[in-house]
Amino acid sequence: MSQTSSFYTADQLNDSYDVVVMGSGASGLTAAVRAAHSGLRVAVVEKAEKLGGTSAAGGGVIWAPANHLGATAGYQDSEQDGIDYLTAAAGDIMSDKDIAWYVRTSGAAVKFLDEHTRVELLPLSRPDYHMEWPGAAAGGRSLDNAAFRADDYPDIATVMRQPTYFPLLTMVERDDLDGLAPDPQLLADRAAQGVRTMGGALVGSLTASALDVGVHIALSAPVTNLSRGAEGWQVTVAETKAISAAAVVIASGGFEYNERLRKTFLPLEIIPIGAPSNEGEGLELGMAVGASLLDMNALWGVPIINAAGQTYDGKPTGRMGNVEMTLPGSITVNTAGRRFVNEALNYHDAARVFANIDPHTGKAQNNPAWLVFDHTFMSKYPVAGSTPGQAPEWMLQAESLDALAELAGIEAEQLVATVEKFNDDARQGIDSEFGRGSSEQDRHLGDSSVKPNPCLSPLETGPYYAVPLHAGTLGTSGGLATNHDGQVLNRHQQPIEGLYAAGNVSGGVFRNTYPGGGATLGSGITRAYAVGRNLAQVMAPVPAP
Repeated sequence: MSQTSSFYTADQLNDSYDVVVMGSGASGLTAAVRAAHSGLRVAVVEKAEKLGGTSAAGGGVIWAPANHLGATAGYQDSEQDGIDYLTAAAGDIMSDKDIAWYVRTSGAAVKFLDEHTRVELLPLSRPDYHMEWPGAAAGGRSLDNAAFRADDYPDIATVMRQPTYFPLLTMVERDDLDGLAPDPQLLADRAAQGVRTMGGALVGSLTASALDVGVHIALSAPVTNLSRGAEGWQVTVAETKAISAAAVVIASGGFEYNERLRKTFLPLEIIPIGAPSNEGEGLELGMAVGASLLDMNALWGVPIINAAGQTYDGKPTGRMGNVEMTLPGSITVNTAGRRFVNEALNYHDAARVFANIDPHTGKAQNNPAWLVFDHTFMSKYPVAGSTPGQAPEWMLQAESLDALAELAGIEAEQLVATVEKFNDDARQGIDSEFGRGSSEQDRHLGDSSVKPNPCLSPLETGPYYAVPLHAGTLGTSGGLATNHDGQVLNRHQQPIEGLYAAGNVSGGVFRNTYPGGGATLGSGITRAYAVGRNLAQVMAPVPAP
């Protein structure tokens, strides 16, 4: 490490550590901080030049039922309610023990972050995705991050991965916009000051916390080999640096940018929007030392708007399209010109419908689909970051629905009929086909100024516009099988000594279900906390709190 940097290169790392963590996303950093908090010598090695992985690029929300912050803010919740809700959401695939473990451990993880790190979590008034299920909560389970800047570690802002497209707003601020564009001056001021929000705030505060407890963090430091000997693990970093460690934590993200693994395991073509460094090396290194796998076809799904030429680190990417799908004055149709989903449904469940197979053709019935909207919508709301009132070249535009259908390759007569039916419903504020806007969770991302239904307005003002929507992913969520302590399991379902995994490289806690906003990071951080806690219990010189 240089005198002016808080971060290491591979060759500057020590020859031995108690724990080596592979990956610098929220899961890897949480495991590192929890282990180092109890006195263990910990190194975090990050493959990419930038810190934070997909966590730094994303929304940063954590889903944790019955957490103490929600209770303090006045939200009604309990462990039993959390168990009841998660049982309704995933009880057909998660065991009772898994469900109870998650509810209790996620609360403990939030408490640790709140009391022992710089992370500042704020309860959101965001309802669970299925308020009709037993135990659902109207708010407090999804936790946002306060805006963050580490004045004592200014180089964090320099080395942290930038967001793919999220503005420098907290989720609270974003939700309060009702779909409108943010204040450009606020965004400019925060950018100039090195302030981060959402996932960047989470990663930044975890990084500062890791540095506070003496964690060594190395960038451009890929793990190129992993093996176990009589004295523990041998970790080769950047081909030449050999490190011995009593334990290794694989927290290197999913495999969504590895075309070979995607074609092998995933059920449909997807566009990833996370960190392009997620190419599955940690998964394959774990497999090479005997790890078993779980739910390899699972992913965190989301409908994606892929504007022409949009890239991230040189790879094609896109933007989540769920807000545009929810706001009043748009519909989502397939190439047959038919709506196929409640557009305000949570993004994970909506993305599942993109994978439906047409029994007559054997091909994906709804992938790609089209977001169709009128001039009123385009003038009022940003679409994939566009300026309201200014249609970019990549948007298809026509004076009539028939002409728009011809441009997009949509069946014209059916599109016109679909819009006519939708408009009749929208004027009454009721979606008779899919119930859009009929639930509290639907209305959360709508426009509260639109009455009586914040998710419905007719499409009746030309010109009309169309934007393609694709199945996408925040990341894969199948991978190395673990137990509740995050210990990686072999083919006999026994722990591999000293090997742990957390985050998207591990088999997902929720088994390809998505109970609420922040389930991705909630599951990753909860398992990572359990990893660090177990390491502290097994190895630490300082008693665990």
